[in-house]
Amino acid sequence: MNLVEVPLHRLAHARSGDKGERLNIALIAWVPAHLPLLAEQLSEARVLALFRHRGASRVRRYLLARLGAMNFVIDTVLEGGVNQSLGLDGHGKSLSYLLLATTLRVPDTALSEAAAAIAAENAPWT
Repeated sequence: MNLVEVPLHRLAHARSGDKGERLNIALIAWVPAHLPLLAEQLSEARVLALFRHRGASRVRRYLLARLGAMNFVIDTVLEGGVNQSLGLDGHGKSLSYLLLATTLRVPDTALSEAAAAIAAENAPWT
């Protein structure tokens, strides 16, 4: 088994939302069976470190095994929220891309499985 370092977006996609200064990022594995691999490397501490420069004070991670997903709730990361922030993205919609750019070390077989899942997801209707 060969390990390769890849950006998270090769293995998962994300949705984000906000409530005041709190950001919510749902991370969904392209292959649900890869969730343990992702969870092993995406701890609350690692995600907090990733968002610390934005003022994040706390991260809670919720595993959603039946969905092949996890949800991160990140506190005080939105500079006061949509009504107070001077940032261009007060809602934090683009911050999911910061998470998706994070690199992970995974077996090369995980990449081919994810690529197949993405291809199947994007296949035209016949």
